[in-house]
Amino acid sequence: MRIRPLIIILLALIATSCGEYEKLLKSSDYELKKQKVYDYYDDGKYIKSIELLDQIMPRYRATEDGEQLSWINAQANFKIKDYIMAGTYYQTFADTYPGSNNAEEAAYLAAMCDYYLSPRPELDQANTKKAIESFTIFMTRYPNSTRSDDCKARIKEMQEKLVEKSYMSGRLYYDLKQYRAATVSLSNSLKEYPDTKYREELMFLKLDALYMYAQKSISAKQVERYQATLDDYYSFIEEFPQTKYSRDATKIFQNTGKFLKVDTSVKETKSN
Repeated sequence: MRIRPLIIILLALIATSCGEYEKLLKSSDYELKKQKVYDYYDDGKYIKSIELLDQIMPRYRATEDGEQLSWINAQANFKIKDYIMAGTYYQTFADTYPGSNNAEEAAYLAAMCDYYLSPRPELDQANTKKAIESFTIFMTRYPNSTRSDDCKARIKEMQEKLVEKSYMSGRLYYDLKQYRAATVSLSNSLKEYPDTKYREELMFLKLDALYMYAQKSISAKQVERYQATLDDYYSFIEEFPQTKYSRDATKIFQNTGKFLKVDTSVKETKSN
């Protein structure tokens, strides 16, 4: 029975608080709104702080308060994990106030927003590429920053994600038996990321895709495409003579050699 009065009091306080905030939003007292921006931010009420900032920023942008309010605006959006808006505000801050004590941190956090927006490898990687670019620009802009090692580590992480995305795209075409598209995708992946940990697998998949594409081609195109398969086999086996795909690669070589009437006995012995 004692709980009900407490609930009623609590609800009344909430209603009063909401009413006061609504009045504040409609108020023309910009100095009061400015002070409340800081109060709400310090209390962790970031959305209320942002809503007030949207109203007062045009008035204070060219004043002494503009820098601090711009910083609070970026920080508040970052706190609520609105990385698109936060990244925009951080970058604007870094460009507008390059001499500020917060300029370096703003540029770094702008890059971090792109980093947080980077999705899983199977999704579109536009934000991943943007994150790499942002960290690179940051290191160029602040070559002596203590955050340089962190930026390099994050760039490497993002590059690995791009490698995995590239690998998955080529693998997908292969699994769907779209062999022509697979050879193009796998070739592009190997060209763009020559040092990838997936290199051996990518090269074998490309070889097998070329072979399957040749098999399924019309007669007029088969000689040309089997020859491409044979050339690719030599490149593959030269780079990976002890490949784990040796049995399958040898089978491709033998069948391709039979079609082209090429003696495979010597090469077969070497690969075995």
